[in-house]
Amino acid sequence: MTVPVQIAERHVFAWDLLAAFRQVETWRRTVSLVLGDWDASPDAIEVARLGVSELLTNVARHAGDPWCRLRVARRDGQVGVAVRDRSPVLPVVREPDWDSDCGRGLWLLREMCQDFGCRPVARGGKTVWFVVPLVPEAAEAVV
Repeated sequence: MTVPVQIAERHVFAWDLLAAFRQVETWRRTVSLVLGDWDASPDAIEVARLGVSELLTNVARHAGDPWCRLRVARRDGQVGVAVRDRSPVLPVVREPDWDSDCGRGLWLLREMCQDFGCRPVARGGKTVWFVVPLVPEAAEAVV
């Protein structure tokens, strides 16, 4: 079940959904369309797509309850993407085992983003989020 929600203003969108592996691409595409409407760079869109994949897949795989809220907000030339779920277990981001088939996603996401984090939610659960610039910073002139 998916309940689309537009929150208060044009630059914040949120959806309550059930995280399922087969629907991750739908949410990647949805976030891409929102960022495209905000004139985000192709790089920002791609990082956001990868981040949405990682966060929703982690809910489906680890949270124990598929309910989550996906939120996308634009502010001051940046876009923040957050996923709130009902699991109180905070993810641990550490140097991955490069020979393993899994366990690199959050580490890579953190390295690709301007900011990344997670926090517990007062009534239970957690929010995992990341921030990317909408457009790359202007290259400094070389003298």
